[in-house]
Amino acid sequence: MLIENSQPFDILLVEDEPADAHLVKSALKENKVYCHLHHVLDGRDALGFLRREGDAYKNAPQPDLILLDLNMPRMNGREFLSVIKTDEQFSAIPVVVLTTSDVERDVVASYKLGAASYITKPVDMAQFIDAIRQLDNYWFTLTRLPKKS
Repeated sequence: MLIENSQPFDILLVEDEPADAHLVKSALKENKVYCHLHHVLDGRDALGFLRREGDAYKNAPQPDLILLDLNMPRMNGREFLSVIKTDEQFSAIPVVVLTTSDVERDVVASYKLGAASYITKPVDMAQFIDAIRQLDNYWFTLTRLPKKS
């Protein structure tokens, strides 16, 4: 949602599946979400982004919101959550789990590890676009996010 005289939000998408990343990008564009989307492939790359490690991430902004898949190689979403939610520098960044898993143990584990929300990716494109619209409305219109450090 476009807000007058404001900066675009920074969203970090942690997603290893190209088709799912494309769906998120398309849904953000369709909903005219005023953001910069930064995409990494797994939890390790997400940590590198947050910590500004290496040339690829040396100028990375602190995200306002992280959209996190659970099932990824190298470092999965649960492992990533357990690291950042115990790191004082990153623990206040809201993390929305956006995954295909609707398994109850994944939902419970995600909340126990500090996820702010859990969304099962809708299969239908119209429902997916609507889910992103609602996510935008909640996180970037209704919710007051912490200021970036």
